[in-house]
Amino acid sequence: MPRTLSIPVAALLAAATLPVGVAHAQSADAAQAVHKSQHHDFRVVTIAQGLQNPWSIAFLPGGDMLITERPGRLRVVRNGALLPDPIEGVPAVRARGQGGLLDVVPHPDFANNRLLYLTYSKPNEDGSQGTTAVARGRLEGNRLVDVQDIFVAKAWSTGGNHFGSRLVFDGRGHIFFSVGDRGAPPVRATAEQHPAQDLSNHQGTIIRLNEDGSVPADNPFVNRAGALPEIWSYGHRNPQGLAIHPETGDIWANEHGPRGGDELNLIRPGRNYGWPVIGYGINYNGDTIHVSTHREGMEQPVHYWVPSIATSGLLIYTGNAFPQWKGSFFVGGMAGQQLARLTVEGQRVTNVEVLLEGLGRIRDVRQGPDGFIYLAIDDRRGGATSVVRLEPAGAS
Repeated sequence: MPRTLSIPVAALLAAATLPVGVAHAQSADAAQAVHKSQHHDFRVVTIAQGLQNPWSIAFLPGGDMLITERPGRLRVVRNGALLPDPIEGVPAVRARGQGGLLDVVPHPDFANNRLLYLTYSKPNEDGSQGTTAVARGRLEGNRLVDVQDIFVAKAWSTGGNHFGSRLVFDGRGHIFFSVGDRGAPPVRATAEQHPAQDLSNHQGTIIRLNEDGSVPADNPFVNRAGALPEIWSYGHRNPQGLAIHPETGDIWANEHGPRGGDELNLIRPGRNYGWPVIGYGINYNGDTIHVSTHREGMEQPVHYWVPSIATSGLLIYTGNAFPQWKGSFFVGGMAGQQLARLTVEGQRVTNVEVLLEGLGRIRDVRQGPDGFIYLAIDDRRGGATSVVRLEPAGAS
């Protein structure tokens, strides 16, 4: 597996002492550092600092960049500065464990309708349980108005794990988004009875809806008794990366395995992706989880990682800033603290290159309108972190 491990951690730590919210804030050493890869030399440039658990990045037509902070804040970077006040009107979140304010995605026609979609961990009335929900509202100035839940998953739990929660538009009037298995314990003896194998709930699924939250008539389980009609695919653990291929329209997802067995999957309607019956990992205590690695009627991953890198964020690159990376898949790693670039040919990964390592827990990976690659860096304990971007070494 070709690897390029060139990130100077000391230079990045030096950048962390600079003022909060200053775009391009970086030490002289970091500004001069050039990192090499198989195709492009690049720099890592700090865009915004002082963020708490940044989870998602989005770009608006007017030039603003949005960043969600998991504790429940939606932040704005405008004209190179992180604004001090978050956007008002965001739904109340259950910010426990891995839950909180998660994805933010503008509607494809945002310039005209001003609609933003948010995914988040929704609390029940007394806050004792949470589930994954999708809200939609209209951005007016510094406030979201007319905010409504368009989907609330049947995935309630007192636990704070595995919300999934990436969302994408397919360009044909639909949204897809992921719901994790909510940390339901996998037991080998009862793997087939795990909630992710049960179509009567939304745990461990990819969901497909119309943009207003209604159910498309051609969803695969619309007419199946005992199955929820919103489900597109099932048998997932915790998908935290989701992308539509710009040429084929295929849906791709990456998801967390346990100890080993993170997966990159090509998502097909009605398919069962096997969790926890099949897989390539073991439980955190060393116990065996899976019945096997293969079973008829269950999908194999296109690629898997052993050991796990804790995949989060998925980008299929289309920009001009790094022309030889066009078509590459970029996957963030949290446990691995790395950014991986995958060459995918059809349904086969032919090369994996680690571009960065030791940068921090990479929670999100996005392509900006400038063609640069943006990364949200997370700290498990909630310490201040940054959004950075990869620029060609010759960019200024």
